Amino acid sequence: MGETVFTPCLGGIKHVKSEEGDMLTKPFLDVCKHILPILDKFGAAMTVVKSDIGGNISRLESKYSSNPSRFNYLYSFVQAEVETKTAKSSSSCTNGLLWLTRAMDFLVELFRNLSQYQDQSMSHACNDAYSKTLKKWHGWLASSSFSVAIKLAPDRKKFMEVISTGGDTYGDMEKFCTNFSPILEQIHKFLASVGFDNMKAS
Repeated sequence: MGETVFTPCLGGIKHVKSEEGDMLTKPFLDVCKHILPILDKFGAAMTVVKSDIGGNISRLESKYSSNPSRFNYLYSFVQAEVETKTAKSSSSCTNGLLWLTRAMDFLVELFRNLSQYQDQSMSHACNDAYSKTLKKWHGWLASSSFSVAIKLAPDRKKFMEVISTGGDTYGDMEKFCTNFSPILEQIHKFLASVGFDNMKAS
């Protein structure tokens, strides 16, 4: 089997949890990073999503680099900020993790639509994924800029041609959704347990 654009993500997902089942910071961020080149293939439609994801990864990475042993586990950022009462700040790592996880929810839902409904148009797949994930957290402004961006989404057939470089692209896309979803769900559960899963954007 040839490699697909999802191969690096699938390889990375295996390392996200420690043997004890704890989420590790660097491997999680690496998986999120491996998705960025796939977003490039969407062209202008995903510019906002990509810069949002990239910005949140950088925020968490720089915090992690400041003390890798302290921030080896993903939830340690949040615990540190809860203690110092800075978790609610818009520039906090807690906020960064929340929005990174939400953006990943959107992408998982989008790739799930593309792999399961192969006759669905790209704009339909995007809009459906958006309404199931990010929409309820976005205010009017974020929502309207998203709707504008989606109009720039590439034709589905063209997009699939561009990302299909060999291997079973649809199969790997589906595997990515199946394997990454439970990780995102766990992060949401943790954020909910400390009262941070319901923050909205303006």
